[in-house]
Amino acid sequence: MRSAPKNRPLIHFGEFELDIAAGELRRQGSKLRLQDQPLQVLEILLQRPGEIVAREELQQKVWPSDTFVDFDHGINNAIKRLREALRDTADTPRFVETLPRRGYRFIAPVNGFTLSKGIEIASLPERQTSLFWTHQVATAYLALIIIASLDRLVPGR
Repeated sequence: MRSAPKNRPLIHFGEFELDIAAGELRRQGSKLRLQDQPLQVLEILLQRPGEIVAREELQQKVWPSDTFVDFDHGINNAIKRLREALRDTADTPRFVETLPRRGYRFIAPVNGFTLSKGIEIASLPERQTSLFWTHQVATAYLALIIIASLDRLVPGR
């Protein structure tokens, strides 16, 4: 099992470790495939273990303000994928607890500390708008302009 360089923060919980700098989640040393949004949700929850993180806060931190998606579906899907990676369930959670209409809470001990002892984890940098979403928005606006222009060129209107 390879270990991360000493200057890289590792967060241990259960049989998992999260390498924040590399953006990698590992289970017993094996890297797990986890999409960007579930990974970001995990990082946010691990910043405040034992505390409720509101769905609205997750929305603001994971999806930029100019993103056009169904946030409820996006958050639900990110939590579902995170639970799958952690082999966790909503009915009997070991790591991520759902608090209906309020948010989520990370409930497992982190880095060997129980939640009552607390742990300090460096905050995440602010997420910038991705080039992918910027490109999609620009493409959508361009399509609307073309459609509006074509509508004016059609005779009889």
